Amino acid sequence: MFRLDRYVRIFKIQAKLVEYGLDDFLLSTGWLRGFSFLFRLIPKSKRKRGKKVELGESIRLVLQDLGPFFIKLGQILSTRRDVIPDDIAFELGKLQDSVPPFSGIVAKNIIENSLGKKLPEVFSSFDMQPIASASIAQVHVAELTTGEEVVVKVVRPDIKPVIEKDVDLMFFLARVLEKYWPPAKSLKPTLIVEELEKTIIDELDMLREAANASQLARNCSDLTNLIVPKVYWAYTNDSVLVAERIKGITITDIDALKATGVDPSELAIQAIEILFTQVFRDHFFHADMHPGNIFVVPDSNKKLSKIALVDFGIMGSLNEFDQRYLAENCAAFFERDYRRVAELHVESGWVPEATRVDEFEFAIRSVCEPILDRPASEISIGNVLLRLFQTAQRFDMEVLPQMLLLQKTLVSIEGIGRQLDPSLDLWTAAQPAVNEFMSKRISFLEVLRNTGSEIPSWLGRIPNLPNQTLDLIDRLRAGRLALRTQDPELRNIKEAVVALKKTMLLTMSGFCLILISFLFASSEMMFIDKSIQPFLVTIFAVGGIAIILRGLFGSKEKTYV
Repeated sequence: MFRLDRYVRIFKIQAKLVEYGLDDFLLSTGWLRGFSFLFRLIPKSKRKRGKKVELGESIRLVLQDLGPFFIKLGQILSTRRDVIPDDIAFELGKLQDSVPPFSGIVAKNIIENSLGKKLPEVFSSFDMQPIASASIAQVHVAELTTGEEVVVKVVRPDIKPVIEKDVDLMFFLARVLEKYWPPAKSLKPTLIVEELEKTIIDELDMLREAANASQLARNCSDLTNLIVPKVYWAYTNDSVLVAERIKGITITDIDALKATGVDPSELAIQAIEILFTQVFRDHFFHADMHPGNIFVVPDSNKKLSKIALVDFGIMGSLNEFDQRYLAENCAAFFERDYRRVAELHVESGWVPEATRVDEFEFAIRSVCEPILDRPASEISIGNVLLRLFQTAQRFDMEVLPQMLLLQKTLVSIEGIGRQLDPSLDLWTAAQPAVNEFMSKRISFLEVLRNTGSEIPSWLGRIPNLPNQTLDLIDRLRAGRLALRTQDPELRNIKEAVVALKKTMLLTMSGFCLILISFLFASSEMMFIDKSIQPFLVTIFAVGGIAIILRGLFGSKEKTYV
């Protein structure tokens, strides 16, 4: 279906590309050269003047100007160093999810409407000026009528329809990339957009964030060095979150930490241990551990200082298979047993079964040996994982989103750890959690526990076994036992052939119209009035493009390949 709002948004994006000089880069791509006339529709005066900026910085500035969805897109792409050049990924990592705040009066109205109460009925004081403002929500300081100091997180008004339109547009553009730009096959843009959609929609739901905080608090209740803010459920809903206020020092404010007697080296080890405990023991981890979300709450006894986490909108989880993959690969890497790393990938099905282990082993060795040959204090587990993903992709490995989320979190927490203690040995700090996971996994008690958890399921199925067995025997005797297979790909191929005929017809018609527009633009035609020539060029060009897009995508609006 042709949608005007979608193409208006595309035009606005195109204008931003021209404004920051990215049109020249895009038009250097062979398959886009033929569309150069579209970029010429944008007035040259809109181009940014002044100093020349690098490609990565231009991309960052464009995404920043386009709004919250595109900021999140850039932040996710910054973690894909397996397919994005390092310099561009580095620039995208600078994207700050902060925007001007909306009115405190608007926030007050949202809170009162969602809670069904007037503000003074809930809060004895409420600061109308937010202490933080991001693209999804902003945060206010308040005090409950019962005396507790809290923070109130309020979702931006009317943000969801804007994001939904941009999600739809990004799916559309992702399909274009996958169809016409071969490198997109490894980047898998539709999967990135799906993951981005899930992430940003989850962040819009304050109930989900509150549930994440409560789950993490339960998991880590035995960790005496970690604080997770208490959620006040009576005043929390899908658009408002009320939680305990954390008063602490930003974890990277080293001077302030030292002034209160906190040892930065000990703090670095604590931060690493907390993350790896979440990953390997609890299967559920905070996946947005940048310095702004980690505070230190000092104590008169510096040994009792605690780390406090805030902002639980982005969380990661690993199943037992992912945990085993990560733990065994880390152990094999640091023992330089590249053969075992290659075998693990084949055994687990992460790379095709036909992959030659010796070739994969050699590829891993050639990439990782230079990294692991450094002193332990200079080795980054996050970068080791990154190089592994980059190498494995050459052997058709698909990197799962949760592993990329973990890799990003590892890089972030390692950066914080090295700021606190440049000589930090990350592997030594992480090893206790990895070793505990591995030893627990193969222990006799763990085997008994897993077996015990399956017994109720087995007992429930036993009564049906005699009847199922007799039914199988009866079918064999009567010759009624048949093996049935159904391949949905055959139906898909048939549908694709029909769609291809329609697509080819519309596409060829569209290209004919565009060709006519070029002829009008470049030829001297005596029978055409010069005053209407630009109008005809535009009409034929736009009409041709619309028909091509209609042919390519008009009948598949909901199909996210």
